[in-house]
Amino acid sequence: MAAKHDRDEIAALHHKQPAFRGLDAGHMACPGCGQALGARLVTEAIGPDVIIANATGCLEVFTAAWPRSSWRVPWIHSLFENAPAVASGIEVALKVQGRPTKVVAFGGDGGTFDIGLQSLSGMLERNHNVLYVCFDNEAYMNTGVQRSSSTPHAAMTTTSPRGEHRMGKRHLKKDLLSIIGAHHIPYAATATVAYPSDLRAKVRRGIDIEGPAFILVHSPCPLGWGHDGALTIEVARLAVQTGIFPLIEMERGIPVSAMKIRELRPVSDYLKLQDRFRHLFENVPEAHEELEHLQELANYNVELYGLRGERPESGDSEGSDTVTRGGLRSS
Repeated sequence: MAAKHDRDEIAALHHKQPAFRGLDAGHMACPGCGQALGARLVTEAIGPDVIIANATGCLEVFTAAWPRSSWRVPWIHSLFENAPAVASGIEVALKVQGRPTKVVAFGGDGGTFDIGLQSLSGMLERNHNVLYVCFDNEAYMNTGVQRSSSTPHAAMTTTSPRGEHRMGKRHLKKDLLSIIGAHHIPYAATATVAYPSDLRAKVRRGIDIEGPAFILVHSPCPLGWGHDGALTIEVARLAVQTGIFPLIEMERGIPVSAMKIRELRPVSDYLKLQDRFRHLFENVPEAHEELEHLQELANYNVELYGLRGERPESGDSEGSDTVTRGGLRSS
């Protein structure tokens, strides 16, 4: 009986203990920043025994303006293009020292899809025991919202404006996960800041796997996407519920699981909340054509990954938990 009482007391104390935060409050992120929330959730899941190599980008800038830092774990700022190489060197050094400390690399879509892709490919091919996390806000937000290869088709940025002959960006969003899968690494996944339990579970799996792992975290940017900061989680959820951003897991390049969509929403529900797509709702044939194109892209994802749910499930797009303002969770 005493043992049970002790267990109950320990459980109660554990419940009162605040969750570990690798990224603390007091940084300079914009209100509603999806990347800040994503980094907080990822570091909570990893724990304190970690070293992070962070590429240049928004996350680096708003968390580490000298002489202050919001990081509570060892954190190294690398160049835009070489966070995977820096993380690889750290991993090898720790291995030589016989230390079990985990190594993680962070980058945005610019430092991952574009500038750092060669370095990332090398890290994966050499089989370094590193978890790479890309916080995907779909443009170069830190330098003025320029388009990247992650920017969705038809989105407006400062370098892909809506013009007389173009309806935003002409090209498709790069299918980075397929490129990562072609390296046949043990684990790769997509996640979003809107579903914290799903994100944490994928981070824990990635960090526990021996060998390289990759997680792409969809991270809305209120400034660059043109939505109110209070709508970040709603926008992130709609990306999943419309099929625009499927949540999947891959092992050795083969899809093994996907979050089912209980109530499939039209893509327009996602697009209309964002100013970067406002031109698609003009009453002109070109806008109608691009809306149909984006809907077809979402439909393709739904069929490719089997996203349509046949019955309600606890882990589907409605059953899985989400976050609300202030970081609180709801089901």
